[in-house]
Amino acid sequence: MFDSVRVRLTLWHVGILALLLVTLSAGLYTVLRQNFYDRADATLKAVASATVSILGKELSESGLDELAARNAVKTLNFPDQTLAIFDSSGDLLAEIPIGSGDLTPLPRATTLRDGETSLYTITPADGRELRRVAAMRVTLEPVGRTYTIITSRSLTPLLGELAADRRVLAIAIPVGLLLAGLGGWYLARKSLAPVLAMAQHARRIGAESLEQRLPVVNPRDELGMLAATFNELLSRLSSAFSLQRQFMADASHQLRTPLSVIRLTTSVTLEKHPRTEDEYRAALATIDEQGRRLTRLVEDMFRLARADAGRLELHRRPFYLDELLMETARAAAILGAPKDVHVETGPMMEAEAQGDEELVQQMILNLLDNAVKYTGAGGTVRLDMEPEDGFYRIAISDTGMAIPPEDQAHVFDRFYQVNKTDATGAGLGLAIARSIAEAHGGSLVLERSDATVTRFVAKLPALLV
Repeated sequence: MFDSVRVRLTLWHVGILALLLVTLSAGLYTVLRQNFYDRADATLKAVASATVSILGKELSESGLDELAARNAVKTLNFPDQTLAIFDSSGDLLAEIPIGSGDLTPLPRATTLRDGETSLYTITPADGRELRRVAAMRVTLEPVGRTYTIITSRSLTPLLGELAADRRVLAIAIPVGLLLAGLGGWYLARKSLAPVLAMAQHARRIGAESLEQRLPVVNPRDELGMLAATFNELLSRLSSAFSLQRQFMADASHQLRTPLSVIRLTTSVTLEKHPRTEDEYRAALATIDEQGRRLTRLVEDMFRLARADAGRLELHRRPFYLDELLMETARAAAILGAPKDVHVETGPMMEAEAQGDEELVQQMILNLLDNAVKYTGAGGTVRLDMEPEDGFYRIAISDTGMAIPPEDQAHVFDRFYQVNKTDATGAGLGLAIARSIAEAHGGSLVLERSDATVTRFVAKLPALLV
């Protein structure tokens, strides 16, 4: 049951509300109780002060203690209060109603101070009710005698009101929590209904139905943002699956050709017997050539797969980038010599770098090899390097055939070949070159391709980390 988000939300809602209601109710009850006591105390103090005033007036007229006390209590006859006046010896002078002195006995003299009212609660001997008592000791002029005035009232009405308040709170809090729980359950169910709908819809989406999308009711609220984010994830997964399918199809096509050549060569060679040594050598040479092509293709695919997974291993060590470029350019010049393609290098500054020297060399060699391959006889391939904003900018330019505008956006796609009739490559060279540049924190772009020049630009950080 507690695995349900709706149940947990409802319990949290009810629990927090219960804590809030109990706290507020306790605070309200405390304030009401204190307010009731304060009003009772204020009334008792007022009666005690009025008694002192009247008693002083009566003493000034008659000078007799008992007479003045009786006149004072008669004047202040309240049905819900008791009033008793004692002299300095503790003898009762007057009381109202009769027996009030027994209900509220005289406190010890040491507990009272002249002119101050002492408030306390007692339980009479009969134990039937609590009483609130106000006691005041005062010395009256001109007679100069000390009197103690004690007034009290029953707390039963007050406690009855407080008990009624407690009963109201004891009923209201559970009812409120029940209603809040039902409301919370309904709201949680209503709020999470779109989530359940999305879960059910997502459960129906599989590898063969990635084109489906979750419904977005309100794109501006949190659930709408969640559905939109999930739809973006589905779009990326769909693109990844499409690329994977295309990659597998292209890889199968590229692998089929050399395998078909190998099988055809072996079949033709074995059909006729005997064959001369030269014929066997020619067949083995063809098989060797296609085997090497297969090896290169598989290695390139393996390297791209590791780059996609973020696990392209870089054996970093310090090296001089300018020396690597010069060495690679000399190797490319050897490749261009049979075609009368000239490989030139611009001025090179000393460029100390740190990274995987072999991979960087492969990247540059791939670019130079492509440039040489697509440059006609008498053409020129040029390699330049210069610092630019914390990077080394490496430009490979050639005067060969231009890449058509519709193909320029796809030259870095895997197995994509501008020249569809070229059987010497698999269309992975530029993809591998870009993955090497990005693994080093750099980039590789086609900067320009027109009738005059085709230029690829690779950027590698000046300080490779």
